[in-house]
Amino acid sequence: MRYSSSASDALSGVKVLDLTRVLAGPYCTQILGDLGADIIKIEKLKVGDDTRSWGPPFVGNTSCYFMSINRNKRSVCINLKSCEGQEIIQHLAKQSDVLVENYLPGKMEEYGLAYEDLQKVNPQLIYCSITGYGNTGPYASRPGYDVIASSMGGLNYVTGPEDGPPCKTGVALTDLATGLYAHGAIMAALLQRQKTGRGQRISANLLSTQVACLVNLGANYLMAGQEAKRWGTAHESIVPYQAFTTSDGYMTVGGANDRQYQELCSRIKRSDLSSDPKYLTNALRVKNRRELVDELTKTMSTKSNAEWIELFHGANFSYGPINSLSKVFADPQVAHNSLVQEIEHPTAGPLKIVGPPVEFSDSGNRIRLPPPDLGQHTESVLKDRLGYSSSKIQQLRDRGVIS
Repeated sequence: MRYSSSASDALSGVKVLDLTRVLAGPYCTQILGDLGADIIKIEKLKVGDDTRSWGPPFVGNTSCYFMSINRNKRSVCINLKSCEGQEIIQHLAKQSDVLVENYLPGKMEEYGLAYEDLQKVNPQLIYCSITGYGNTGPYASRPGYDVIASSMGGLNYVTGPEDGPPCKTGVALTDLATGLYAHGAIMAALLQRQKTGRGQRISANLLSTQVACLVNLGANYLMAGQEAKRWGTAHESIVPYQAFTTSDGYMTVGGANDRQYQELCSRIKRSDLSSDPKYLTNALRVKNRRELVDELTKTMSTKSNAEWIELFHGANFSYGPINSLSKVFADPQVAHNSLVQEIEHPTAGPLKIVGPPVEFSDSGNRIRLPPPDLGQHTESVLKDRLGYSSSKIQQLRDRGVIS
């Protein structure tokens, strides 16, 4: 299957050279690919992106993990340690709009592929580096992984049961947030380039992203000197706003203001809790949190999730069950939003993939290509993009430059 885009795609005609692996970088470039950009994914010879082997589960010979973040890309295998491999990257960069890389600081300089090097061959290139901690500083040379940045940046400290140990989140939110920040920065740089005609370097890192994502908790500490703590599913400043045990699971309920709280009490037939002087305002409910939560827990545990959903239908407060993945993908709103899409993979057969979550009224945001097999497009890209002959490609293959 060949790359195809249309004029309705927001990033149609934008060429992206993707030298990333694992999660933050590939997630960023997948978003750009969904929007219509032509993504050339550069992978290691023989092994490719680390996540190809991060299983089980696998689909064919490739992990489901890799499949989840590498659609709308073409795979090209190049040995970056070779001079000829570096030359290929320079040639591809010369005709690219964006380059995204997440190597350790200094590695791209070692390959002669740093921003300063490639800016000389393409002054319009937008060069985005994603690192663990930043390009400089005391931690710059450390490998960066989500769970470490989440630990150092405070997320794991505030995640977990109130009286229990710190926990990691179920998915790598710091990686994902970094990919989203990088994607937004690239979009802004493309817009800026329309005004100036020049590219620029973008630097994003996991630690800075995580600290920025502390939002109100960071502000509470910096402005009021208030140290954060773990609250389980509860909220430190709003009560009730948490999950409660039901007869067959858990239901998360939010009474974010006095009106919503009073309606919640009415619907669960606990008007005594809305009229009690101890709970008349949110500040009082926060002060008397434990007693109120105990009362709400007793009541919520008497009915099932389905029964509470029926009783809460049409309510002005927010509510929802804590779903397993089987229930997530059976949810009627998830189905209505057409999030699950199917595409044919060249070797693994039909794949079900969670598609783009954002809809545009007048531009495309869609799955055009399945996640690629390793090196699937090496020859076609070198021929079509760079004009290499079949004999030259074979020579590069014989010398271990490509595969």
